[in-house]
Amino acid sequence: MTTLKASRSQDHKLTIAEILETLSDGMLPLRFSAYDGSAAGPEDAPYGLHLKTTRGTTYLATAPGDLGMARAYVSGDLEARGVHPGDPYEILRVMGDELHFRRPSALTLAAITRSLGWDLLRPIAPPPQEHLPRWRRVAEGLRHSKSRDAEVIHHHYDVSNTFYEYVLGPSMTYTCACYENAEQTLEEAQENKYRLVFEKLGLQPGDRLLDIGCGWGSMVRFAARRGVKVIGVTLSREQAEWAQKAIAEEGLSDLAEVRFSDYRDVPETGFDAISSIGLTEHIGVGNYPSYFGLLQSKLREGGRLLNHCITRPDNQSQARAGGFIDRYVFPDGELTGSGRIISEIQNVGLEVRHEENLREHYALTLAGWCQNLVDNWDACVDEVGEGTARVWGLYMAGSRLGFERNVVQLHQVLAVKLGPKGEAHVPLRPWWK
Repeated sequence: MTTLKASRSQDHKLTIAEILETLSDGMLPLRFSAYDGSAAGPEDAPYGLHLKTTRGTTYLATAPGDLGMARAYVSGDLEARGVHPGDPYEILRVMGDELHFRRPSALTLAAITRSLGWDLLRPIAPPPQEHLPRWRRVAEGLRHSKSRDAEVIHHHYDVSNTFYEYVLGPSMTYTCACYENAEQTLEEAQENKYRLVFEKLGLQPGDRLLDIGCGWGSMVRFAARRGVKVIGVTLSREQAEWAQKAIAEEGLSDLAEVRFSDYRDVPETGFDAISSIGLTEHIGVGNYPSYFGLLQSKLREGGRLLNHCITRPDNQSQARAGGFIDRYVFPDGELTGSGRIISEIQNVGLEVRHEENLREHYALTLAGWCQNLVDNWDACVDEVGEGTARVWGLYMAGSRLGFERNVVQLHQVLAVKLGPKGEAHVPLRPWWK
């Protein structure tokens, strides 16, 4: 089959569909068509891809893998058929399961290059939604410095509070929910997640909580409603402004505040508890010792830390994210295994008392967010533009698949700062539901 394809490629200029067939390893699981009139794959396939422009070909050819496909898709040059752009989960599932590519021989690569022509192989500017490449970020700021962390957080979170209201729903919670069962609504599961964190931390009226990376302040307000004094910090100015307004509207200003601040700049100490929900992914694995060391220093003896973050399924995988995630979603984001998280927490003197994996819960959460994006698609496009809306649909649907397939996990780790004689001041058995 390979010889036949190679000999055919020497005889004539290949169409776009023929190039795809040449590179594919096995039968195509979807219908592919292109602007040159060519097509491949089953005509009755429920899902398809249509390459609309020569610009899309350039994106695919000059940045192979997920980055090139993302560029073509986000720019509107590659159209997915049979799915909604707010939730392309099903086509991603089929592609991940059944679409495989082989490494082309030198002869085949030469035929493809000759067929496309050099004009289509010259790199062009990526879509405006794409962040700077890593080498440019290194040139413009020390990785995980305060200024660079603030800039990458701004890139991801300061999209539009209105957009997030459409996608996240009333809870304004951009972290994994906790489902008691698969029939629970997204809002019920998010409320359940905050209850779980609150109870694991053993919070009581009058206690002091520090919530770092607090987002729009949902954990802050949950705890304040129950009499806890809370400081939340976020590097997103838009999040801080939204959260402060919500705190005031609920009449919680005497107990709660959200600061536009780096967590490293919080001067207070002696907290009864610290919650870190979805921040560790932005810290950088090499900075874990200083990160957890700082949190340890902010706790009183007997104080508890709840760290909730996305992890790899092992402790040996590369920490850096793939091209699409790094350039469109979480610049500078890094993930490692839960074992590394636990080791680093223990290494600064905190005692880990419990940990659990909520991997399937995050898949359900992402499905809920995608449904919100589908339901509010026109309003979201009006708010942020179709390209950005496409980024979010692709990212959330792909992430859902990743959690289902154990490419990534979500771990909650509970730790305590011991007294001088090893006093943990916690019950003998788990005290939460």
